[in-house]
Amino acid sequence: MTRRTVRIAMNGVTGRMGHRQHLVRSLLALREQGGLDLGDGRVLWPEPVLVGRREHALQDLAARHGLTEWSTDLDAVLADETVEIYFDAQVTSARPGALARAIAAGKHVYTEKPTALDTAGALELARLARDAGIKHGVVQDKLFLPGLRKLKRLVEGGFFGQILSVRGEFGYWVFEGDWQEAQRPSWNYRAEDGGGIAADMFPHWEYVLHELFGRVTSVTAQVATHIPQRWDEDGKPYAATADDAAYGIFRLEGGAVAQINSSWAVRVHRDELVEFQVDGTHGSAVAGLRGCRAQHRSATPRPVWNPDLPVTESFRDQWQEVPDNAEFDNGFKAQWELFLRHVVLDEPYHWDLLAGARGVQLAELGLKSSAEGRRHDVPELTL
Repeated sequence: MTRRTVRIAMNGVTGRMGHRQHLVRSLLALREQGGLDLGDGRVLWPEPVLVGRREHALQDLAARHGLTEWSTDLDAVLADETVEIYFDAQVTSARPGALARAIAAGKHVYTEKPTALDTAGALELARLARDAGIKHGVVQDKLFLPGLRKLKRLVEGGFFGQILSVRGEFGYWVFEGDWQEAQRPSWNYRAEDGGGIAADMFPHWEYVLHELFGRVTSVTAQVATHIPQRWDEDGKPYAATADDAAYGIFRLEGGAVAQINSSWAVRVHRDELVEFQVDGTHGSAVAGLRGCRAQHRSATPRPVWNPDLPVTESFRDQWQEVPDNAEFDNGFKAQWELFLRHVVLDEPYHWDLLAGARGVQLAELGLKSSAEGRRHDVPELTL
């Protein structure tokens, strides 16, 4: 086989998500397996070029993983004609400008979400990419989780009959940072830096609902800042100005209703950090990150409300585990493979900047709904 090298500028990989999921578990994992087999006698070999603001952090990261190329000069990297793809995992506030510069330089772009701070900015990026004729993709990793892939299999197989409702629970307790170090960076809790759980998670819920159950047609939301003070990476207290919890009700095309709670101020009493329960006329299922359990209508017990007697049955034992029936790779890596094939082989790919703009739109309308105390319709976006 011949090797086809693709050089990828990776901006923001000194951060938690960019480092662990995109660099180590995606592109470096592809290199460890010998590259990506394109199926035409070629193997695609990703060559990361690390980009960021902190020289020592980039140098240390490159040395740790045996990489030789890194730079603090984004414009110089974008001017390099041998760099084909620009990837962005920076803080949200820095992302739109960098993406616009990469598009102007003629690079294909692949990016974390949200793609911009508002819908207008996200749509402008999609228009710029369209007019430049470059290929573009947005990370929509939860579609590739084993639990949601099993759930999608049930949907496509007609297991649910008519889908009536979707109920989601996401979140965990993020330590305030005073007596235990916080698990998330402090900018996540400052609105002025683009933080907030609605801006972070509503884009996820948009593509999950859209892809599995139907387009979101309206949103009613309530956001809250439950923890008003936190401590940053240097142990200094700061005002948490962004929402740390968001409670949303989404009407879906076709009539189903989705309710999803997202919170960084909740303690976990469920099997996984995120779970979705789908109820339909013919059956129900509960899916998490990896597992999925189902109950068909033919096997549904007849519960009877009686608060005077103790419960004698285990409701969880009445559900059947949905088998894997396949090997599931890391979700971030799986989507990277599809995007790389899109760039090199021109294979179809629809998780683009317009899809990313839909997520920004839902977050923006959710925050508007909370501020105004009313439901908002979600119009379809076009370029």
